Amino acid sequence: MHDAPSNSELLEGVKHFLDTVAMQQLSGHAAFHARVASNALATVLRDLKHRPAADATARARLVHLLGAPSTASLEDLNKALCQGLRTGRLGLETPGLLMHLKMTAIDQVSVDQPNYSGLETARQAPK
Repeated sequence: MHDAPSNSELLEGVKHFLDTVAMQQLSGHAAFHARVASNALATVLRDLKHRPAADATARARLVHLLGAPSTASLEDLNKALCQGLRTGRLGLETPGLLMHLKMTAIDQVSVDQPNYSGLETARQAPK
């Protein structure tokens, strides 16, 4: 049976080509745009790798924090969180809210800016 390459493998192949072949032969704006494309592909690859687990843990935190049904979607839970914050029903004194916001931000920065200087410190801070 022939297994097609995964989305990640296809993206990694394009990124490898940009990094090792195309950028070596380009200069000026073309080289800059190739670097931007390579960085965008790296972000997508990190998102494909980390998003499922990050979403699952965020969903679990929100179900607990909001007392929501375990079948609620992450989108609906986030809408409920925003509504709770807007109305004042939820605030920094709400147990678990600050930790949820912090962990959500850490997960997003891990995808968007994994070399951010404060990321490792944030990960190691008490939870």
